Amino acid sequence: MLKDQTGFKEAGPKQSGFKEAKRIQQSFLAAIEKKALIWLAARTPAWINSDHLTVLGLLAMAGAGAGYWWSSVNRAGLIVVIFCLALNWLGDSLDGTLARFRDCSRPRYGFYVDHIVDAFSAFFLLGGLGLSGYMAPSVALGLLVAYLMLSVEVYLASYTLGDFKISYFKMGPTELRLLLSIGNIVLLFKPIAHLAGRSYRWMSVAGTIGISGMALIMVISAVQNTVRLYREEPIPYKPAAQKKRSNTGTRQEASI
Repeated sequence: MLKDQTGFKEAGPKQSGFKEAKRIQQSFLAAIEKKALIWLAARTPAWINSDHLTVLGLLAMAGAGAGYWWSSVNRAGLIVVIFCLALNWLGDSLDGTLARFRDCSRPRYGFYVDHIVDAFSAFFLLGGLGLSGYMAPSVALGLLVAYLMLSVEVYLASYTLGDFKISYFKMGPTELRLLLSIGNIVLLFKPIAHLAGRSYRWMSVAGTIGISGMALIMVISAVQNTVRLYREEPIPYKPAAQKKRSNTGTRQEASI
């Protein structure tokens, strides 16, 4: 869903007043993934461009949602989801890398399109999960709300602080795809979890943990970023005498 830091210098026409945020990627697989993406970018056919890969990522996530929906009547849908998640990784992670590798980045276009696609992708995936029978619809809806709220916090931080944070607690989009794929394999053999003498759907348990985690990350990030911005932009101090002169001048102008 989000782009990985590749180290390439951003190119393309200069955008007046636009400064691209610094990508911060510190997930477990970041280093390996970076090398893999550069290797793939160097071998991508010339007729394939970053827009093609973005569309591939979106369609793959729509396919993942459809796979979950199908899994409500046939567990083979879970295998389809794993395949679609792999395609989504390829399209969503490689498009930005390919643009930078070919020195044809479009920072504003890429940032906007990438995150609009992320929003639709989350809707497709979690909508399918809610219809799959493996996760309670209320949990799927809660995950979608939590994801969108965390996304808002990330985008605001990117704009105000210039930091585009991609991973939290060493977990990024790629790690989440892998966890979801492992979860699908577990569902093939054991869809129900038994906790404290009660039965729960595995995906509902995982989704509840996900909601709690994203909510915690959002609150911590919001507090930290608010404190940082307050320190960088404190309330301007204006001496009382200066205030009085300013108010007197304003009244005189008003009387004229």
